[in-house]
Amino acid sequence: MPFLKTISARVRAAHLLVRSAEEWDALSEDLFLAYDGKDDERIEMLRDPFLAAWRSVTRNLLADTLECAGITVSPPVHPWSLATLEWDGLRCEPLLCSVDEELPDALDAAAVYGGLQLSSFDEVMAGYEACLEQLLRSSPGGSANN
Repeated sequence: MPFLKTISARVRAAHLLVRSAEEWDALSEDLFLAYDGKDDERIEMLRDPFLAAWRSVTRNLLADTLECAGITVSPPVHPWSLATLEWDGLRCEPLLCSVDEELPDALDAAAVYGGLQLSSFDEVMAGYEACLEQLLRSSPGGSANN
């Protein structure tokens, strides 16, 4: 089974194959500015392509890699998630934004500090790695650090 560092490197490489980190960050910045300016027309124009771009990498480029590691990939539940990753009943979702875990509603949880706080490329990758580590740590005989 591939180990955490190998899988994390593949996750990062797959996203960088599609766009550079700077391009991913620019997409986040454009959408953040639309939300910050309460520009509903621009939000509508940017949000769906933004989410689709991120999600398509997991769905189209990473599903086989993750499934070889025993991780099932399915559509996201959280509105700002890349996908739902599952291993042996344990689920997690790498997110594209900061969330307030104490709020019960997923959309409210994404609107922390008075507005949507989209993560940078490196923050998204760190969240993805934390999610994978949580899943791989629970695998039988496997250690996320190997």
